[in-house]
Amino acid sequence: MARPADNAAPKDPAAPRDIVLVVDDSPDTLGFLTQAIETTGATVLVALDGESALSLTEQITPDLVLMDAVMPGIGGFEACRRLKATEHLSQVPVIFMTGLTETEHIVSGLDAGGVDYLTKPIVVDELLARMRVHLRNARRSELAHSALDATGRYMLSVGTGGDIHWATPQAIRLLRSLGPAGGDAKAQLPGDVVAWLAERDNHPLVREVDGRHLEFARLGQLRDGEHLLRLTLIGPDDPIERLRRQFALTAREAEVLLWIARGKSNKDVSNVLHISPRTVNKHLEQVFEKLGVENRASATAVTIEALHRPE
Repeated sequence: MARPADNAAPKDPAAPRDIVLVVDDSPDTLGFLTQAIETTGATVLVALDGESALSLTEQITPDLVLMDAVMPGIGGFEACRRLKATEHLSQVPVIFMTGLTETEHIVSGLDAGGVDYLTKPIVVDELLARMRVHLRNARRSELAHSALDATGRYMLSVGTGGDIHWATPQAIRLLRSLGPAGGDAKAQLPGDVVAWLAERDNHPLVREVDGRHLEFARLGQLRDGEHLLRLTLIGPDDPIERLRRQFALTAREAEVLLWIARGKSNKDVSNVLHISPRTVNKHLEQVFEKLGVENRASATAVTIEALHRPE
C-alpha cells in the first residue's frame, strides 16, 4: 500500500476547509486515506458502508465523495445513484475506488453518476491530483449556478432526454406556474421540447401554454449531453410576438426581422442569434415573401409601422 505524501503544501488556516467523505468497508483503508487526505487541509468524514454514508449526508453535505464500489449491503454504485437523486447532493463529485478493472464495472460506476474511477491499490499522488481537479470543477460549477440564481433569470440545464439537472429558482417557478402542460420542473420537460433538443438547428422553440407563449432557447452545451437553456415568457406586447401574429411568421423569422428593422447587418444578426449568415438569408427570403416586400428597407418600414400601430 502506498504511503501518504508528507510534503503537501500548507493550507491557509483562514480558508474554508473542503469536506471529503470516504466510504469503504475496510478500516485499514479508511485510516490510510484519512491520513493522506488530511495532509491537504481537508476535513475527512468516514463511513463503513453505503447506508451509513447516506445517513451521514442527510446531516452534512460533503464537497467530494470517495466511494468503494464493492461493499456489503448497499454497494457503492447504488449509494451513488441515491446521492445523485437527492437535490442538495446531485452536484457533489463521486470518485469510485475499487479493485475491479473490467470495462463493465467502470461503465457501471460512470452510469451511476461517478466522475472518476481509481483502481486499488491507491496511488496517493494520483488520488490527490484527481481530487483537486474535481473539487475545482465542482466549485466553478457551483459559482456559475449561484451567479445565475442571483440574476433572477430563467435558466436551466437539461439532458438530451429532457431530464432537468438544474434550474434557477425563477425557472422552476415559471415551469410550475404553467401547470402540467409546462412539465415538472423537478423531473422532465415535455416530449416536444425533448424532440427539439435532438434537432441540430439552433432555432428557439416557442410553446403555447394556456394562451401564453413560452420560448426555449439554447445558450450552449455545458458538457456532453447537457444543454443550458433560457426560458422567456412572451407576452402579447412583446415585439417578436406581435410580428409573429401580424405576419404569420415563425419565432425565428420574427427575431430576424426585428433585428433587421433595428439596423443590424446579416452578420450582426448571425452573431446575436447564434446562427449562420446563410441561415439568416434563408429566413429573410421567407420574411420578404410573407410581408410582400422585396428588400430590407421595405421590410424595415413595414415592421416599424406594424409595431407602432395599435392592435
